[in-house]
Amino acid sequence: MDFSPSWYELGLPHVWLPYCQMQVAPPPLPVARTHGCRIVLADGRELVDGIASWWSVCHGYNHPHILESVARQLQTMPHVMFGGLVHEQALVLARRLTAMVPAGLSRVFFSDSGSTAVEVALKVALQFWRNTGQSRKQRFLCFSDGYHGDTLGAMSVSDPVRSMHQAFRDVLLPQHVLDLPTDEVRLHLLERFLADSAGDLAGMIVEPLVQGAGGMRFHDASTLATLHALARKYELLLIADEIATGFWRTGSRFACDQAGISPDILCLGKALTGGTLGLGATLVCEPIFEAFLSDDWNAALMHGPTFMANPLACAAANASLDLFEREPRARQVKAIEAALRTGLEPCRALPHVVDVRVKGAIGVVQLAEDVDVYALRSQFVAQGVWVRPFKDVVYLMPPLVISEDELNVLTRAVRVVIGGQRNQPEMTC
Repeated sequence: MDFSPSWYELGLPHVWLPYCQMQVAPPPLPVARTHGCRIVLADGRELVDGIASWWSVCHGYNHPHILESVARQLQTMPHVMFGGLVHEQALVLARRLTAMVPAGLSRVFFSDSGSTAVEVALKVALQFWRNTGQSRKQRFLCFSDGYHGDTLGAMSVSDPVRSMHQAFRDVLLPQHVLDLPTDEVRLHLLERFLADSAGDLAGMIVEPLVQGAGGMRFHDASTLATLHALARKYELLLIADEIATGFWRTGSRFACDQAGISPDILCLGKALTGGTLGLGATLVCEPIFEAFLSDDWNAALMHGPTFMANPLACAAANASLDLFEREPRARQVKAIEAALRTGLEPCRALPHVVDVRVKGAIGVVQLAEDVDVYALRSQFVAQGVWVRPFKDVVYLMPPLVISEDELNVLTRAVRVVIGGQRNQPEMTC
């Protein structure tokens, strides 16, 4: 592919970039190739990737095992519809996923992204209650600082005040948003709400242990266990959105494992394919699946993305699972966690830093106020790293295979850039 200036200059006027006010945003950086934990720009500069391409490239870029698996599948069958047809890669992947997720999740519905995995989860929960004669249950409980995706249903169960979706607040389905029960006062408020309103709720949705794009906020396993217990007590379906937290990111295979719980519905994406191709998966327990079995077509789940269970994506996912089984990801995450604690802790002494927190392969520096994200991003590039701050947060979620030297480069860059920050006007992207 030609990465000459003409490629960039001729194509850029025709793209609409994500999460970006394009009137004021600086031009995006043209990328020529990737390898390992690095992004190579068209001008030859290499950046250590501190966020694993939105947390998906867990095994590093261009892992040969994944590339070989996808190449073999490409020669056999790039795609076939999943309506009335099945193929080996999807069936093998479904069996493997149900064997590794928390117990009881026995059925897999494939889609093509994390947001659509959430959409499927919400539709399944709503229709489950309709199919079982409880159509009154048609709202969801979600949590402050939560974020579950950019499609309409996923936006509706994200924090409506603190999310980036302010423009849609008046048109989204109304849901109930409460604080996570991280202390006795919040637990009391949540219980009082459930005692009054559980009869109208189809379920609750939570990002286990780490709320990602809503602010990189952490809660402990006991809070997650409390939510599970409340869902059982008040007969709600518990939806665990592990799109960002799954596959060892928080230090265990799935975040739910740390609380010893099995949700009713589990959403997966991102690292599922090792960041190679888009794929989502929504897993449900058998009683939920059985509620859709009927002689009545209206009881069936009428949902089917064109590229669901795409053979190339499923091949990448199977190869990704191979790597999780063969390579020491748990040990690597533990080492990353220790290095992030050591490397980021000095930021705590800075006057404009209010918190430094680490969980698994996630490191967060919380600033006192929102910053100029464009300015910080360019400063990180000057330090030889790709880090994408947002609002008042600078965070690292690197590939799980990152070397000690590369991780040191990342944490040093954070210390240098944040150390040079003073109050600056807010800009968003």
